[in-house]
Amino acid sequence: MRTRAGAKAHPHDDAPDTAAAFRRLAALPEGPERDALRDEIVEAWLPMAHRLAGRFRSRGESYDDLCQVAALGLLKAVDRYDPELGNAFESYAVPTVTGEIKRHFRDHMWTLHVPRRVQELRNRVRHAAQDLSRTVQGRAPTVSEIAECAGLTEDEVRTGQAASESFSALSLDAEMPGSDDGYSLGDALGGPDPALDTVVDRQAVKDRLAELPERERAILYMRFFDDMTQNRIAEELGLSQMHVSRLITRSCGRVREQVMGDTDEE
Repeated sequence: MRTRAGAKAHPHDDAPDTAAAFRRLAALPEGPERDALRDEIVEAWLPMAHRLAGRFRSRGESYDDLCQVAALGLLKAVDRYDPELGNAFESYAVPTVTGEIKRHFRDHMWTLHVPRRVQELRNRVRHAAQDLSRTVQGRAPTVSEIAECAGLTEDEVRTGQAASESFSALSLDAEMPGSDDGYSLGDALGGPDPALDTVVDRQAVKDRLAELPERERAILYMRFFDDMTQNRIAEELGLSQMHVSRLITRSCGRVREQVMGDTDEE
């Protein structure tokens, strides 16, 4: 990768004069001498990389980690810079280091996976909202104002705003808004429904139950759905408790045998 022609950037206080060192580096063959000179150039430009890392300190990543990412970008800039093109190294290194830091946020700092296009919408919406906040007094900018400022549709603005919520996750131990009794987000989550374990069994016996005589179906319904005792069922139907017990046992056995036979056939 070669540098592109363009105007030279005004040097900062942390921009050392390494033009001669870069020319020597380009002329040296691979080996210890070249590696040592490369390390000297990188060390000379590290303050600049750290300054660029400091611009991103408020985005949830530690400064030390940002400095490591910036140093990686600096190494790439040193290895790819071509002094023969006549551009100052700083004009090439700044966008290279900054781009490396932005890629770090894009690839590693999003809690949920968000497509790159949506991430870019989020950034455009955020920058437009920041610009508008300087001119709009006493209120937040509207969706239509952000859309006009960013050159986006209102739907794209809403997508970008929603993506902001994917950048970081809320702890399940976080207290719910408006709650004063310690009720947390985790308390609002549902759990497995134990009835799901019986769905297959219910479906398997449904057709077989329909084949039973009407009185036996009624007895099973009263016992297992109305939770009636055998004595109450006997009183309800004018039967003895022993007779009810035999009917329940016989009906359940018949359904079980038929269902197991269906399973064996499969």
